[in-house]
Amino acid sequence: MKSALKIKDKTKYNEELKIAKFKKHIRKTSPHKHNSYFEIIFLTKGSGSHTIDTVEYKIQPPVVFNIRKEQVHFWDIKTEPEGFVLIIKKNFINNCLDKEIKSLISELSAQTCLFPKDNTAIDIFNILLNEHQEKKKSNQPIIDGLLKALLAKLLESSTPNIPKNGNSTTFQKFIDLLSKEDELTNKVNHYAQLLNTTPQNLNAICKKESGQSSAEIISNYIINEAKRLLLYTDLTVSEIAGKLNFKDNSHFTKYFKRNVDKTPIAFRKAND
Repeated sequence: MKSALKIKDKTKYNEELKIAKFKKHIRKTSPHKHNSYFEIIFLTKGSGSHTIDTVEYKIQPPVVFNIRKEQVHFWDIKTEPEGFVLIIKKNFINNCLDKEIKSLISELSAQTCLFPKDNTAIDIFNILLNEHQEKKKSNQPIIDGLLKALLAKLLESSTPNIPKNGNSTTFQKFIDLLSKEDELTNKVNHYAQLLNTTPQNLNAICKKESGQSSAEIISNYIINEAKRLLLYTDLTVSEIAGKLNFKDNSHFTKYFKRNVDKTPIAFRKAND
């Protein structure tokens, strides 16, 4: 009985930032989440596929995959991979005094897959890896500077989804609330209250930051979490409806079908 997804943690208890070489022996993994951290994977070699939530991406190096903590992912790698893994815990982001690093992480986390123009980011990854391995407190300003350069370099290949302006803090807090999958609810007013604003103002901020209404963003998170639970657990539709704060199975089924064009049961059967 798969009532819950496997949650992996590749960091030590007090480790807020980790960088390492991508493990060459990784080939196939089972669907899993990460323990409250954001993971950036930069592959310079390898072939196969990487599935994040319900989307399968072909591995075509150089390629960058960004995996948020609420997302489910797994690998099916056919040839020996090479690259780097960068893990950023929430505490690092919360304690970081450099607002630009926070903004760059926010922009990067909004994009799941990027194709860099070349492999020039390798040099920054290697320097960052060497500095991180020395584990000196005096290295922190160097690590912060290298991290900022690396994030900017990875974003160079695409247009950021989240503009930098005064509303980005409220928007990011909204996204952080939605990332707590155990507390998802389809009520804009609920999130507006938690953010000490009005539903109208939250909607205006979302429109400006992402081009979507607050209701559309909430719906995306709810549907994606519903898909994950349908695909990767054995929870019943009624149990999933309750987990996602729907008043009953019927309401959830109608909501899901309106967004996916299939009932939850039909979606699960189609993806068995």
